[in-house]
Amino acid sequence: MSLRWTTEVGWRLSFLLFIPLPLLLLFLSSIANPFSSSSLKTIFQNKSHPFPSPRPSLPPFPHPHARPDHLQLVRLKKRKAELDRSRIAICLVGGARRFELTGPSIVENLLKVYSNSDLFLHSPLDGGAYKFSILEDTPRIAAVRIFVPEHVNETDAQARVLTASGSPNGIQGLLQYFNLVEGCLSMITAYQTRHNFTYDWVVRTRVDGYWSAPLSPDSFIPSKYILPSGSQYGGLNDRLGIGDLPTSRAALSRLSLIPSLDAAGYRKLNSETAFMAQLSTQRIHYQFTRLPFCVLSDRTYGFPPAKFGVPVASIGSPGPLSGAKCRPCTAVCVGPCVADVAGSLNRKWSWTEWENGSLELCDAHGPWERGWEGIFDRIAGPKLTAVRKRVGAMGMAQCVANMEKMRRRTERWDAPPSMEICMLGLGG
Repeated sequence: MSLRWTTEVGWRLSFLLFIPLPLLLLFLSSIANPFSSSSLKTIFQNKSHPFPSPRPSLPPFPHPHARPDHLQLVRLKKRKAELDRSRIAICLVGGARRFELTGPSIVENLLKVYSNSDLFLHSPLDGGAYKFSILEDTPRIAAVRIFVPEHVNETDAQARVLTASGSPNGIQGLLQYFNLVEGCLSMITAYQTRHNFTYDWVVRTRVDGYWSAPLSPDSFIPSKYILPSGSQYGGLNDRLGIGDLPTSRAALSRLSLIPSLDAAGYRKLNSETAFMAQLSTQRIHYQFTRLPFCVLSDRTYGFPPAKFGVPVASIGSPGPLSGAKCRPCTAVCVGPCVADVAGSLNRKWSWTEWENGSLELCDAHGPWERGWEGIFDRIAGPKLTAVRKRVGAMGMAQCVANMEKMRRRTERWDAPPSMEICMLGLGG
């Protein structure tokens, strides 16, 4: 018995010599406190994320179907009450395209959630502009500008700072987009001047964003600019931004700050890297978070996406999708397939959050699949389906009546006549 005890003790002591010191200390503490023995199991069972967190400020995200606990609900309700007493400007920019699909989601999950907010719409005139008439019942419309696009003269500084690479319309496309964003800031500034007040918050988002859930009150953080995680393309995701007035003023000055980037020596930047440089030179602190929207796109992309390819999500993904490209589709890649595909993407490029089953992928190498309407209706629900069908069946008389109603409810209307807008989209 004595020899056996000695042999066992010797074997255990020799085993301890090969245990790393931190693990040894944890092992000894678990002996001293049997209630902490689960910590060893946690070490061996925990599987770390395959990529490092892009910023320390990126909060962990729950399972898409997780419900907030009671304390979280109380805190969110209190924060929402504070925001309801503040001044919020919501700025929509971009072309209408599929606005009959995205617009109702914006109304329900942004404009009606923050019904004290003022809407600012800045959009180029095109064949889809008549679809903006669905905004007629938006709680508050401050200003609308629908303009005929004009060529933006390119300066030497812009030619040095920006690159045509990756932009469908070259540097001119970037300048047009920057003009849209900064133009909305000009509209907000003019409205403040007329009414002698300043906004507490500015939410800038895209017309082609499909929102699957309401914008959380947690997305409003003083002195920080809130950005969607993922889809960084070497810089920062610029598909949505939320901030107080000073941070938003710096973030939305996309054109006027290019000379500052030029003076700082920045060269050959795309939209996302220019945005990162812009916030850096202006000393704006930013924070990533997951946001429940995606960018509805008709563009085609190779499938499966390669390391620097573009994943296209199903709008039925549990999400949040944080501005990833999306379309209504029958998902062809879910579960382990998504882990294989998304895990191989470059995290600093088109990578999208995918853990906990939050992402489902479309095969987007061709046009939208036949029967996409039924897929959209099933996912979006009856209220958004009704708007889609109403816009699809809209005639000239109804379009003009809706646009006129919207015009009468808008304090500052800068757009072609309603008949002209409707004729362009419905009259051939």
